[in-house]
Amino acid sequence: MADVLADRLPLFPFRSPDDDPFTPVTGADLRRLDGPVTRVRLPTGGWTWLVTRHADVKQMLRSDAFSADMTRPGFPLLRPAPPQTPQNRRGGFIRMDGEEHRRLRMMLTAEFMVANIRRIEPLITGVVDDALDQLEAAGRPADLVARFALPVPSLVICHLLGVPYADHEFFQKRSAVLLDQGAEPTAVRDAATGLRTYLGTLIETKRTSGRPGDDLLGRLVSDRVRTGELEIGELIGMALLLLIAGHETTANMIGLSVVLLLQRPEVWRRLRDDDAAADGVVEELLRYLTIVRTGLPRQAIRDVQVGGRLIRAGEPVTALLSLANRDEEVFADADEFDPYRQAHQHLAFGFGVHQCIGQPLARAELRIALTRLARRLPGLTLAADPATLPRRDMSIVYGLAELPVTW
Repeated sequence: MADVLADRLPLFPFRSPDDDPFTPVTGADLRRLDGPVTRVRLPTGGWTWLVTRHADVKQMLRSDAFSADMTRPGFPLLRPAPPQTPQNRRGGFIRMDGEEHRRLRMMLTAEFMVANIRRIEPLITGVVDDALDQLEAAGRPADLVARFALPVPSLVICHLLGVPYADHEFFQKRSAVLLDQGAEPTAVRDAATGLRTYLGTLIETKRTSGRPGDDLLGRLVSDRVRTGELEIGELIGMALLLLIAGHETTANMIGLSVVLLLQRPEVWRRLRDDDAAADGVVEELLRYLTIVRTGLPRQAIRDVQVGGRLIRAGEPVTALLSLANRDEEVFADADEFDPYRQAHQHLAFGFGVHQCIGQPLARAELRIALTRLARRLPGLTLAADPATLPRRDMSIVYGLAELPVTW
């Protein structure tokens, strides 16, 4: 990078202002950006093009000129890469391109279709109601993250995958390490190895059983592994991806959403009283909060123009979803939370072939969790100043470490 002094570039990832957990970038960092496609410095000492405009992010994420394979030399990494082995990479289709990605993703597409998620909504509702029973029984004040936001999606994804929820502390601790930008490479390697070993044992038990079970892993064993379409190592990687994404993202969305909504009593009442309003509120929450604040990293595999910039083959690029979702050309008064807004063009789940496969599940969980919480505890209030709440600033999935509430 001979034409740019790295130490003069803004350091990425950005952080929220100290007094505002909802704004993704401080004003000072925003002013340092040199246009909608600009270079920023990475903690690893490298750099990346940062793409921030809605239209440019969509162009980039749907283009086959960019690779999602993080093992490519020069890929934009937020932390030093842990030692890689072919086994560690297998099955993680969000970091694959082309046919390899398509083959594995297609095996899961039907499982997460809207119709299938509607079928399991009674299960989600039961999980939410049970968690609310336990929250009330534990008494107030309570930590809503530990008592509600984290258990709900964890229980649901465990049920869907066929993973024992009794082991939730084991996989939640290791998931947090995998998402921590500040974690040491050896800690990341050990966490991944521990989870792969755990899931491998679980899958092998299903494989050797006469009845693998009517859950996602059991069906993949029966329909894909036993037919030779899917190898055990690939299934382990797929299960690891689904287990982490299936609870971390929704848990953080629930916590942040509650903080935001409790400061807007009219919206909280609307969620409680108007079933038809919930879907629109959820879409605006997804847009406004955009919890994947580190963006989506890619690498150009051929020369390509994005937002008027020439990005050359081999150069690193990051799509910053949080700023794309605050693009005034698409969302009027984009820095304002508007529950009446038509926010369906948001990019909180990404875009293109790598768009989040579990988004129908995430939407259903968020809608059901927030509406049932508002109805059960209409007098819910924060028990701490929102500006002082401990944040997970170093996590790839932004959120709150704790959320003290009372009612």
